[in-house]
Amino acid sequence: MFPSLHLLSSFNRPAARSIAATLGRGVLTFLVLTATAHAQDPARQTPPAPGITQEDDGTIRIRLPTVTVRAEKEPENVQDAPVSVTAVTRQTMEDAGVRSVSDAAQYAPNTYFNEFTARKLSNARFRGIGSSPNNPAITTFIDGVPQLNANSSSIELLDVDQIEFVRGPQSALFGRNTVGGLVNITSARPSRKNWTAMLSGPFGNFSSGGLQGTASGPLGERVALGVGVGYSTRDGYTTNSLTGNDLDSRSAVFSKTQVLWTPAAAWDVRAIVTTERARDGDYGLNDLSALRATPFRVTRDFEGYTRRDLVAPTILVNRAGKTIDFSATTGFVWWKTDDLTDLDYTPLPLIRRANTEDNRQFTEELRVASARNASHALSDTVAVRWQAGLFFFSQNYTQDAVNSFSPLVLSPFLPFAIDQHSPQAALDDHGFGVYGRGTLTFNKKLDATIGLRGDHENKAANLNTFFSPAIAPPAPVNTERSFNDVSPQFTVSYHLKSENTVYVTAARGFKAGGFNAASPPGSESYGQEHSWNYEGGVKSSWLGQRLALNAAVFYINWVDLQVNVPNPFVPAQFYIANAGTATSKGIEIELNARPQPGLDVFASVGHTSGHFGSASVSGGANVSGNTVANMPDMTGSVGLQYSHRIRAAVSAYGRAEVVSYGKFFYDDANTESQSAYSLANFRFGVRVSRVFVEGWLRNAFDTHYIPTAFAFDPRLAPSGFIGESGAPRTAGIRAGVTF
Repeated sequence: MFPSLHLLSSFNRPAARSIAATLGRGVLTFLVLTATAHAQDPARQTPPAPGITQEDDGTIRIRLPTVTVRAEKEPENVQDAPVSVTAVTRQTMEDAGVRSVSDAAQYAPNTYFNEFTARKLSNARFRGIGSSPNNPAITTFIDGVPQLNANSSSIELLDVDQIEFVRGPQSALFGRNTVGGLVNITSARPSRKNWTAMLSGPFGNFSSGGLQGTASGPLGERVALGVGVGYSTRDGYTTNSLTGNDLDSRSAVFSKTQVLWTPAAAWDVRAIVTTERARDGDYGLNDLSALRATPFRVTRDFEGYTRRDLVAPTILVNRAGKTIDFSATTGFVWWKTDDLTDLDYTPLPLIRRANTEDNRQFTEELRVASARNASHALSDTVAVRWQAGLFFFSQNYTQDAVNSFSPLVLSPFLPFAIDQHSPQAALDDHGFGVYGRGTLTFNKKLDATIGLRGDHENKAANLNTFFSPAIAPPAPVNTERSFNDVSPQFTVSYHLKSENTVYVTAARGFKAGGFNAASPPGSESYGQEHSWNYEGGVKSSWLGQRLALNAAVFYINWVDLQVNVPNPFVPAQFYIANAGTATSKGIEIELNARPQPGLDVFASVGHTSGHFGSASVSGGANVSGNTVANMPDMTGSVGLQYSHRIRAAVSAYGRAEVVSYGKFFYDDANTESQSAYSLANFRFGVRVSRVFVEGWLRNAFDTHYIPTAFAFDPRLAPSGFIGESGAPRTAGIRAGVTF
């Protein structure tokens, strides 16, 4: 059965108090600042804009803007889509100053990002589902190209049109590693009408700054060009007490180039090349107890770095026919990382780790479907829509991680330095998928959808763990394995009227099995993870489309759940293992409203309760009945934005929001946890014609929290855990000009 609304009563009470306190301070401040603006003559309010239309008699009709999503591969109104999806539009990203995918995720209920200060490690978790970067449970798609390794999923946002957070298994359409859902990022199309451009730069505390510019326009009747470049930098939040240096700095140079070609009326071809060169500092890791007592402080004898280079060319081909649409998505993703860190995280010269990774990925998807906004009539009351596709991929990944031990560290009988390659690995992966989906529509109201996808993949692993000098025999592994899966989905939805939909769905998801690059002996491979997700939802529009209220309840049953387990033989190294079974249930509610011109109100709340089943084992310990790790029992956000036209070419705007997370455990044994916390963000600005200046304040009340921590050798970390502090209060200004 579906969980009922009584789940709301089980929200973590400290979390609720945290929300109330922070929300009270934050929103009250914002309302005081905007109260005068509300009292102005309505004739001086913001003029008609997207979502606000002016009728023939001069009256203004207020409504929320229509948001189109591609959560099911076809464009559709988010209010009509029978799936739990949150779309963060380009306008919202501009209004809120969103700089990363995890920033955008705060508006999606039951969504949490487990990430480190180094941008390459950013792992999404939906409804408690998540796993290793090498085998993500929530795959990020960038312009239709899946990021098969999460190391390439968190890149600087440049000329992005929309980010969609689609929750629930999407394996019937998208295949492997969407057992928890997917993140869908789409770039803005180059303009074919006229040239537009934007140049902006943020500057703030921690010496943060940067510059970003985009330009787009036609090069002729059939060709359009889009170009974007950017640079960002900041000092680290964490200070090394031993040297006085900041540790976890960031800087990156990035670009996006697009060419849009329309050789004929029905065809368009789009080439996109994305690049990034990131040069980040070291990890801000420290003993958990020490970090709680003294945030943003570490004591180390060595300061390292994390670096990433990425190039991702994509080719999109689309043909819109009268009866059949065709599309092809070709993607290449090439990335390389280079890390060097003090692996003992102490002031003693004990262990350092040098890690290089290289990944080359190719994907190709060919898709055909019934023509957009058209269906084939089977009778006067029944029509059918369909889509089908083929997907091919290959991925070649290499890693060489070297742990350098100082003399006497491994043994008092080894008075010389020793290097441990753990691992020196090569993983080759290739496969294909075939999918089909059909929807029968009865009386233009009732939709019955059946989808099915079959996937096959082959994985080969060449793994070597050895010491130099050779103090022990090497441990080579050379093996190969194939995986197959079939994923069905069943959905019934009823459209009461436009933008009012009720739906129920049952879907099976799977996450690929594979090999660990490094793990304890006997744990080199792991099996597939499967789940069944049962979900019911309602999407509703009220007050003449001024208010949208959506809700969903879900129940998930996992089998062979994959978990990330610390390697007891190598500090700060993890491997994937199958823990057993688990269940998760919860509720999600989203509200968006536009009560008057220039004023937008938004809120979301999610609750998840997930526990391991009987006989589940993680890291050698029985975790039956324990709460699934890194799963906040509650997520929520609430805020408002107000813009006011002062005179013909001058407008002012402001935004206030509070984001909250409930308690969650860092490990499957439920040994350590992060209590509930809330963050308040503010943004105020003025636009004069094409020039704008705005100020921002994030984590306004300087809440300290530790979003990431994991078990560690108690000889090096007395608490048995190390972690990283979340971002402190940041403030600054951003100025720019549009053409």
